[in-house]
Amino acid sequence: MASDDKAKLKRLREERKEHIQKAKEMIKEQNRLVKMIKEQLSDAPKTVPEISQAIDVPTWEVMWYVISLKKYGLVEEGDKDGSYFKYQLVSKGT
Repeated sequence: MASDDKAKLKRLREERKEHIQKAKEMIKEQNRLVKMIKEQLSDAPKTVPEISQAIDVPTWEVMWYVISLKKYGLVEEGDKDGSYFKYQLVSKGT
C-alpha cells in the first residue's frame, strides 16, 4: 500500500474515531447479551419471557437475539409452553 493511501486511512480513522469506538461498544454489548442468553439455554429449554426475566432484558430485545441465533443455527424451537415456544441450544453433534 502506498504511503499516501496509509496517510489517508490514518486520517479517516482519526476523523471517525468516535463512531468506531461506539461501534466497538455496541458489539461488546451484543456479545455480552448473546452469552447471557446462551447461558440461560445451556441448562434447559426456556421461553423468551423466561430468559428475559432471568437476565433482566426487555422481552422484545431477547426475542430479537433468539431469532438471530435461530437464523444462524445456534438455537432451535422446542415444544410449546402455553403460547410460547421453548428455545434450546442446538447440540454440537447435529
